[in-house]
Amino acid sequence: MVQGATLSRWTMTWFATALVFLIGAEALMAAGYGFPAVSAEAPESLVLVHMIAIGWLSLLMCGALFQFVPVLVGRRLRAPGLVLPALVGLVLGLGCLLGGFLQLAGTLELDVSLLAPAGVLLPLGFALAAWAIGCTLWEGRPLAPAARFVAGGLACLAATAALGVLLVCVLSGMVTTFELVALRARLLPFHIAAGLGGWLGFTAIGVSYRLLPMFLLSPEARKSTSGAVWACGGAALLLLVVVAPLALVVGAGTDIIVAVALLLAAAALVFYGADVLFFYRHRRRKNVELNSKAAVCAFAMLFLSALLAAALLASGSMARHAGALLYLVAFGWLTGLGLSQLYKIVPFLTWLECYGPVMGRKPTPRVQDLVVEPRGKVWFVLYFVSVLAGTGALLMNWDSLFRITAAGTLAATIAIIGELVLARLLVNVATERRLPAGASRPHLFLPPLRHG
Repeated sequence: MVQGATLSRWTMTWFATALVFLIGAEALMAAGYGFPAVSAEAPESLVLVHMIAIGWLSLLMCGALFQFVPVLVGRRLRAPGLVLPALVGLVLGLGCLLGGFLQLAGTLELDVSLLAPAGVLLPLGFALAAWAIGCTLWEGRPLAPAARFVAGGLACLAATAALGVLLVCVLSGMVTTFELVALRARLLPFHIAAGLGGWLGFTAIGVSYRLLPMFLLSPEARKSTSGAVWACGGAALLLLVVVAPLALVVGAGTDIIVAVALLLAAAALVFYGADVLFFYRHRRRKNVELNSKAAVCAFAMLFLSALLAAALLASGSMARHAGALLYLVAFGWLTGLGLSQLYKIVPFLTWLECYGPVMGRKPTPRVQDLVVEPRGKVWFVLYFVSVLAGTGALLMNWDSLFRITAAGTLAATIAIIGELVLARLLVNVATERRLPAGASRPHLFLPPLRHG
């Protein structure tokens, strides 16, 4: 590992900001705001969707990539000065976007539309983040398999942003061309595919190819299967993110394109599942830690999502139950995996920050000593059970039950975040071992004013 790649200065700030948006979205769902109380296309639902997709998942992913891409390629992070401006731009842009949706809902009354500045600030924030990450990847060529997934995810981020700007322009009335207005509803699924499937999903797969071997002490993935995941998944995303939208623009059909893309995506999931099993079966760590156990639940949610998608397509009920599928993907797979890995990443980075300076010179606690796994296990069980129950409630159109399950995910998330805060504060470490001479107490979520 490169010496300068050990710690990213603003990573904890990105994580903390992302978790605030996650709690906010879950609280709104528990209160009955947005889908399923109103349609998925309603402005209130768009508020929820973008709090989750941008505020929570995208900020989480960017914060993780600033930390781990330098490790993946063995290079220092390029343009580190862009990390904070990127966060500011994304938060301000998301605030304008949410405000614009509230204007469309009639909740917020302003003379000036907030969607227009959102269409500038959000792409700018993502561009700054992507530039820092992309330049680091470029210097690390030839890319390792995990890094190639991240590069593909960044390409999907660009496509997601481009389609998103177009949709915002149509919603705000800045674009009134009849053809584009008519295409808005048909382009929306590809915007979702580029964001959830490409930027977030494909990148999460790439990060998992690095984190699972590291945390399980298992061998690297087999080149045959990981290469097949890259090839099949990349081809599926190319069809969904580039070919299909272009076909719509020129007036061609997309049914065959989508069908081929779905088959390729299914093949990629099969090969990915084989790699995940390989990691767990060939691990050298006998006692699997809680983050890796919880990750198994997240992987199960991913494959359950694939089975649910197949069932909905076969029964012709995809349009009616797409919300339940997206909920399972966003909260079961992506959020479940994110929270499970944060449960390890935050203590790990805290340990490096606090005890790294005295490593080998003073007795220090283990990373595992910063958390209490039996207590954390309760919260992860509550979280995944609540997500499964919530998916069932959405499929059965039981709105009241969904609000109860959303309260369960909210309670579990708050408890997991509480465990992360306790880890940052070193509360679980025995007093006599907490701060040996030379160790520094970590800041909660902001870096020290003086770097280094």
